[in-house]
Amino acid sequence: MIIRKGNAADHTQLLNIWLRAVQATHDFLQPSDIEALTPQLRDIYLPAVELWVAVDTKNWPHGFIGLSDNHVEMLFVDPKQHGQGIGRALLDHVRTSRATLSVDVNEQNPQAAGFYLHYGFVQTGRSPLDGEERPFPLLHMSLPE
Repeated sequence: MIIRKGNAADHTQLLNIWLRAVQATHDFLQPSDIEALTPQLRDIYLPAVELWVAVDTKNWPHGFIGLSDNHVEMLFVDPKQHGQGIGRALLDHVRTSRATLSVDVNEQNPQAAGFYLHYGFVQTGRSPLDGEERPFPLLHMSLPE
């Protein structure tokens, strides 16, 4: 697996990874929630983050991470590739340039929360609503220095 800087040409493939991953792991979202989030991810969130993409030797994306400074805004891996170390490799890669990292995880996504806890993140707080004031509680986590 190769990790390279992401660019606008990757966005369509990354949006597809996001969609498959969300459908596989975010049981708490309704189809209408996902439909509303899709253009936001495409038009607002992907262009706004520092993007790193895990690709194979044919440059085909299998996962990606998006950051804003030291905060992980998004980390998604193709569900067919879950458990193969891609998420860990992406975190390892961005850690090389940062003393610490933080992330907000949907409380209703225990698989993601478990992934971050296993990686070494600790919970530092909880919000009853997500960043858009929807009833999806967030766990605030950080990686100790």
